[in-house]
Amino acid sequence: MNGAAKAVMTALPDIFIAYGDSDEYSFVLDKDCQLFERRESKLVSTVVSTFTAHYISLWDEFFPGRKLELNHLPTFDGRAVVYPSKTIVRDYLAWRQADCHINNLYNTTFWTLVQDGGLTTKEAEEKLKGTLSSDKNEILFSQFGINYNKEPEIFKKGTVIVREYETPNTDGPSPVSTPTPTQPSTPPAPLTQRQLQRRLKKKSKATISTLHTDIIGDDFWNKRPYLLE
Repeated sequence: MNGAAKAVMTALPDIFIAYGDSDEYSFVLDKDCQLFERRESKLVSTVVSTFTAHYISLWDEFFPGRKLELNHLPTFDGRAVVYPSKTIVRDYLAWRQADCHINNLYNTTFWTLVQDGGLTTKEAEEKLKGTLSSDKNEILFSQFGINYNKEPEIFKKGTVIVREYETPNTDGPSPVSTPTPTQPSTPPAPLTQRQLQRRLKKKSKATISTLHTDIIGDDFWNKRPYLLE
């Protein structure tokens, strides 16, 4: 999944950040993206087909000696959502990471009870019904000696793939600027075609990093102010 997602970002420079966990990936396109004239059907079909193609082509790299079965070929679907601001995009990505943690803690506890605790799936489901995160952590630690905090970050936090720029400057995306109280806040002028082409060129040359880190707090975003410009 992560390999295919990184390939999508490499192929489509207008995507500036992506987040994935389990069987779902979210790709965020820049607000000034003009790819396919912003036609929803073209954007969705291109992202999905590119992701699927790379997922299949990378199969042997991750599962050597295990051939894909014709009756079980991987397929993916997609949809497009328009958000009014990058602040709301950040909230959406934070929600996805919180959901990843909730699901992973439940699944880790559930399958530990089944595989190591000898419970049936129904018994494990009943045992976990109505439990809080603290209860699941206690079950893992007290019964199985598992400290959930030491579980791999990729499972607890999911994966964020982001374009990295060494230093925000005039050549790349610019940092966030807040008007002083005496300045009127005016909307920025639309970018010219030449400016869009220059920006796209810079995006295509940016480093693409695959991280398993917190994106709910401010640290990730403060280090990359150009993401929310």
